[in-house]
Amino acid sequence: MIDYLRGQIRLIEMEFIVIDVSGVGYRVFCANPFAYQQHADNETVVYIHYHVREDAILLYGFTSREEQALFRRLLEVTGIGPRVALGVLSGGRPELLISAIQREDIAYLTRMPGIGKKTAQRIILDLKDKLIPEGISIRDAYPVDGSMIAAGMSSLSAEVVVIQEAKDALRALSFTDAEIDRIWPAIKAKMSDDITADALIKLALQLLYKG
Repeated sequence: MIDYLRGQIRLIEMEFIVIDVSGVGYRVFCANPFAYQQHADNETVVYIHYHVREDAILLYGFTSREEQALFRRLLEVTGIGPRVALGVLSGGRPELLISAIQREDIAYLTRMPGIGKKTAQRIILDLKDKLIPEGISIRDAYPVDGSMIAAGMSSLSAEVVVIQEAKDALRALSFTDAEIDRIWPAIKAKMSDDITADALIKLALQLLYKG
C-alpha cells in the first residue's frame, strides 16, 4: 500500500502527473493536475490512494490529507467510483464540497461531472454526518475566530463560496495566484451581490486575456 510519494514532477497532462521517485516514474491521476505546476522543479509530496482492479493497479493523487480522506469517503457512496470521485474534487476545494454537503445543496453538487440529482442525494445522505469526525473541515482554510468553526459551516457566506469556486476553476486552468491577485481588484469593482461563479470566471478570463 502506498500512502504518499515524495519526488519531482516530471510530466503534467490533462488527467495525470508523473512523479519521479528515485528514478522511478509513477503515473498518478489527479483532480487538478496543473495544481502541481508550481512545484515542478522542487521536491513535492503527493498523497496517494492505491486502487487495485482486476486489470490494473492505479494511483490517485492529492495535494493534502483532507483531499485524500474526502476522496475515500466519496468512494463509499453507492455509484461513485474513482473517476467520478476525482471529477467531484475537481470542482473545488474540499471545504467547499463539505460545506455544500452540510447545507444539502443539491444544485451545487449536480454541477460536478458525473453527478446527477439521485447521486447528489446519496452523497448527502451517506456523508453529511461522517465528514467532520474525520477532521475534514474548513478550519485549516479559514481563520477560526469563534464565529467560523467546523460546526458552523452555514456562516460561510454565499459570496465566499462563489469567489472560491471561481478562483479554484482559474487555478485548474493553469493561472497562477499572482495572475489572479493582479486582476482581482478589477473583478471586485464589478461584482454584484447575486453574481454566480460562472459569471465571475468569465469576467476573470476577459481580464486575464487582456493582459
